[in-house]
Amino acid sequence: MPNDTAFVPHPVRADILAIALAGLTASPKTLPAMLFYDDEGCRLFYEITRLPEYYLTRTETALLSSLGSAVVPDGFHDAVLVEFGGSDEAKARILLDRADSPFTTYVPIDVAGPAMTDMQARLSEIHPALTVVPVVADFMQPLSLPLPAGPRMGFFPGSTIGNLDPVSATRFLTAARESLGSDSWFLLGADLRKSPKILLPAYNDASGVTAAFNLNMLLRLNREAGADFELDRFRHEAVWNDRESRIEMHLFSTKDQVVSVGGQDIAFREGESIHTENSYKHTREKLISIAAEAGWAIYQAWEDPAGLFGVMLFRAG
Repeated sequence: MPNDTAFVPHPVRADILAIALAGLTASPKTLPAMLFYDDEGCRLFYEITRLPEYYLTRTETALLSSLGSAVVPDGFHDAVLVEFGGSDEAKARILLDRADSPFTTYVPIDVAGPAMTDMQARLSEIHPALTVVPVVADFMQPLSLPLPAGPRMGFFPGSTIGNLDPVSATRFLTAARESLGSDSWFLLGADLRKSPKILLPAYNDASGVTAAFNLNMLLRLNREAGADFELDRFRHEAVWNDRESRIEMHLFSTKDQVVSVGGQDIAFREGESIHTENSYKHTREKLISIAAEAGWAIYQAWEDPAGLFGVMLFRAG
């Protein structure tokens, strides 16, 4: 049995089981990052964003706040803000709360339906004149968006672009341009390439919150995929892959062992890892190049004073 004191048997979810087996029977073993975000995973990730080592959220927030209306093109009014992966309105409110905000419609897109409903209720109280149209969908898939006429700006903060390899990032940005339409704009927030001495502590925090976040994926498989992972037989570690310019999150097996997943035995060697996430750290020039391949032309780019994080405004070419 799993060593989770709160373990309660759940019916096996066929979709989660299929995803788990596809990754764990591959070589090397992988699990997709989407498995992080059950309720506990979402709670832990919010805690991560407040850690002293995790500079990304506070740096981007400060940068966006300092830029103010500079991120809004001249003549922009009665506009639509479309946030990809927007289950939390915190970043969008930096744009929406301004007295001179040009946005009259906000369209967040995310798979987290309940969170979207709660967000819509909160925004309705704060901004009663704002039209909020949540779209419960996977933003990586082609979308037909319910967008009114008028200027449109896509918004992709949080360096989520870094979770996509360059080919997938180009594919996403291409689909976003097609969904938003011609003459649209796109505001991107991305963590930049820098010394691993700064990067690694953000993913290997001293208090162990990121480790709990990573290991929680195994707890989810215990509950939803009929697995029997014992968490004390795996350890979290984030490593820097310089050739690929990315942080990699891994769960390393601490011994030779066999884990049952949905009734299928999966063997692990001591030291073998499950690769759970990538976070690419590109230069500004590389990000502009990726966007250009997707049909976006750079309009303006900014960085925080320390050069940790970048915000880039693109226009559809």
